[in-house]
Amino acid sequence: MSFDFDAVIDRRGTGSNKWTRYAPDVLPMWVADMDFAVAPSITEALRARLDHPVLGYATAKDSLRAQIVSEMRVRYDWRIETSDIVFLPGVEPGFNMAMKAFMQPGDTIAIQTPIYRPILRAPGHWDLRRRDIVLSPGAQGDWPLDVDAFAAGLHGCGAFLLCNPHNPTGKVYTRAELTQIAQICAREDVLIISDEIHGDLVFDGRAHTPIASLSPEIAHRTITLMAASKTYNIAGLKTAFAIITDPALRSRFEAHRLGMVDSVNLFGLVATEAALAGGGAWRDALVRYLQGNRDFMVETLRRTIPEIGIHAPQSTFLAWLDCSKLHLPESPQAFFLREAKVALSAGDEFHETDTASFVRLNFGCTRATLAQGLEQIHQSLVRR
Repeated sequence: MSFDFDAVIDRRGTGSNKWTRYAPDVLPMWVADMDFAVAPSITEALRARLDHPVLGYATAKDSLRAQIVSEMRVRYDWRIETSDIVFLPGVEPGFNMAMKAFMQPGDTIAIQTPIYRPILRAPGHWDLRRRDIVLSPGAQGDWPLDVDAFAAGLHGCGAFLLCNPHNPTGKVYTRAELTQIAQICAREDVLIISDEIHGDLVFDGRAHTPIASLSPEIAHRTITLMAASKTYNIAGLKTAFAIITDPALRSRFEAHRLGMVDSVNLFGLVATEAALAGGGAWRDALVRYLQGNRDFMVETLRRTIPEIGIHAPQSTFLAWLDCSKLHLPESPQAFFLREAKVALSAGDEFHETDTASFVRLNFGCTRATLAQGLEQIHQSLVRR
């Protein structure tokens, strides 16, 4: 079966956050929201559910839990039980629940910066001390783990909030790196909260490894957060899940919904099951298309605007662009919004001080849209 990711879909007038934040003449390439139609299996399942006229509170069906168990086994060789799964209205509520459940005001939590804004800001919601462990680009176009710096940064922390694959750099942690991280966390007695929402979107034959799949011992100190939302473009249906294999850890986590983390969207549960059960061919085609977009973007930027630094992302549909050599008179986000009519995510959303010269670009769009956005950026610099 073939899927047309080049089809242009007009999203204006649909209530899309991505397409309504900026003026109609601005091309939005900011928030992590793709412009592709969802997999046919998802729309078919949603239409079938609408044949039943009652849309009350929902609970996950046994078939969905079984599908997640199967997905973990087949894709990651990770054996979990249906009882290990906790459904949530999003990954962001999940890591905030975990912080509230397992940490006290004044405790220290480590993150790796730059990092997307919900993670960057989450420790402050609970009066936690945030310790930044900086990720730096390597000479080979990757973002290698500095084991010594990581170990030093983790000392004295109560938890580590991992983002794998990493947003915004697109880094995919290798199994060896994850093993080193897990060993250090065990040695320091640190809880691992792992945001793995982009785990299906990896390129160049790489494999995503859930850190909890490394061993039962690591799993028992880990809260893994996953969703079909980014891969299958169903983020608006607000459905995710945690996998917590330790019963005591899971019970404590569940006890901290605190009236803020409610039940899960009915249609999100339906869409998630349809995605995992019947969306594999669509997912694989999407990854190929996104990898092609990534390659086109990297080649185009290196050819037309070599001053913009880019490390080809190993995953996601997000590119982290270093604009420091452009010497712009203002932030690159503000400049490109005004001069190129392209909306990107501002660098200071990913760290308060260290990333002001960066922008994040969403290439989860048609190739034609991507080409248009890159050309508008190029022309804005030519005119400067």
